Parts: sequence; C-alpha cells; structure tokens
Amino acid sequence: MKPTQGIEALAAEIADVARTSFRTLFENGERYYYCTLFTTGEGHAPSISAWSWEALEREAARQGEESDMPGSTIAELIKWSYADSPYCCFRDEDFDDVKQLFMRRPSIAELEADEWNREFDSRLKAMELAMKMLDDEGVFALNQPREAEINTEIALRLNRAESPAMQAWLVEAAE
Repeated sequence: MKPTQGIEALAAEIADVARTSFRTLFENGERYYYCTLFTTGEGHAPSISAWSWEALEREAARQGEESDMPGSTIAELIKWSYADSPYCCFRDEDFDDVKQLFMRRPSIAELEADEWNREFDSRLKAMELAMKMLDDEGVFALNQPREAEINTEIALRLNRAESPAMQAWLVEAAE
C-alpha cells in the first residue's frame, strides 16, 4: 500500500471509533473545552483525550493536595496537556481495529527518512480528516463549547481563528 493510498478510508475508520468514544464521554454531562486525537512520535494508531472544565478542576485540586503548588497554577500547567487528562486514552480498547489498520500500513520504522516523513504525514492527515469529519457532523457541538486541538496549523484549519476559544488557546499556547 502506498503511504497516501486509502487515507480517506483510514480517516473514516478513525472517525467511526472516535465518534463513539467522544459521544460516550460526553454523556457524563461535563463541559468540554478540549478534544483531540493524538499519536506517538512513531505514528502509532491514535487515541483520544479530552478535558472538561470539571475534570480540570478536580485534577488540579488533586495534584494541589499532593504538592506545594496552588491548584490554579497546576490548572494552568495541565490545561492543554492531553497526557495529564483523566480522559487520556478513553475507551482505547475500541481502537483495536484501527490499530490493525495502522499495522497494515508501511512499517514506519523500516522506512528511509523521506518515506518515513510521507507516511507519518499521511497518518496525521488521516487523523486530522477524521476530526474534521466529526466536526462537520456536529459531534463537538453536542453540549460542548468549541476549543482548539494541539497543533496550531491543524487547530486553525478545524476552528474559526476569530473565535474567542481559539484566540485564548493561541495566547495560552504562546502561538
């Protein structure tokens, strides 16, 4: 399979799983400001992560109790961290079929630099396209305020640059 072959199909498979995962997560009634698909530097299959204002408050308070740092300072430090979210890898087991699809793609570890970059970019593009599909369906508008994704370029493609949430993210992320 060529690195760019089947990106739309891969994106559709990612979107199908992510749709179910995000919708299930949103059933808890919390107010989400951050939803993302993330991968490793090796381009493994994606996982989801999200932050709600309620989860941020709980996690900052919990970490504050374990340190000398005020909860408000901790909240600012972890606010955009997919890895610090209690919802990091939420329903990751649902991504097993997507993991198999990624394993059928060219082995990124065995590729030369240019081919590695193309394959990695293709995987990121599939993830971005999946998020766009979900956004176009209104998944992230289901009782959730719109915010930004991690990567600035992707975030700007998926969010209105003039939105207050995007502007806040750009300032806070020092972008």
